[in-house]
Amino acid sequence: ESVNAYSLIPPIATTAITRRGNQRNALSQLSLYSSASFVDTDVSSDPMFIEPLNAPPASVKNGKSPDELINIAKSFLLTSKGLGGDPDRLADTFQFLGPVVGPLSKDAFVKAIGSVDFDTAFPNWTPQFYGFFVDPLEEEGNRVWYTARGYGFNEGPLLPFAPEATGRKVENPPQVCSLTIDHETGLITKYTIGYVVDRNVGNTGGLGGLYGILYAIGKPFPFPEAQPW
Repeated sequence: ESVNAYSLIPPIATTAITRRGNQRNALSQLSLYSSASFVDTDVSSDPMFIEPLNAPPASVKNGKSPDELINIAKSFLLTSKGLGGDPDRLADTFQFLGPVVGPLSKDAFVKAIGSVDFDTAFPNWTPQFYGFFVDPLEEEGNRVWYTARGYGFNEGPLLPFAPEATGRKVENPPQVCSLTIDHETGLITKYTIGYVVDRNVGNTGGLGGLYGILYAIGKPFPFPEAQPW
């Protein structure tokens, strides 16, 4: 008699396995049939799929169009390679929020960003931003969402956190960010960053923002929120 791995399983168990295998095959065939039946269905017509905003909400008079809001958001990011931004484009009521940071006021945010010389630490930094759209569920219709990534080598000191260059590469995971813009003035009222959507991507330990960059260059903060989880 031939001997294989199934020889180690009692006959009753083997029968049960065979039965389960047949059931799985039947379910697989049913699944394929079900999937095929959806091919001809217009799934986009289902109300669960909500398209990005393509015009200001009716409740907002003289509101900026989604294209105008997205252009303002991109212009703001362009002023500093997507790290911080021109303070003159921030409203007096501005707030900055991250997963465990904030809310920071305009003055606190500008002071914090100004204390970090990112250009010296990463002169070759390549920012990557994509997927810009205006949230269709925000009542004011003025929140621009986008995904941020980016990569570069640490070629200079990142004061005050890393006094010397490490030469290490930083590769950010995808992070969801947003900029909320005042329709009337065009100024930024809220800025959110660092919300990682796949912590298995990149080399930041699944961390976003500054925490992730410091982890990637081997200079992480010691507290739990700045450590991989």
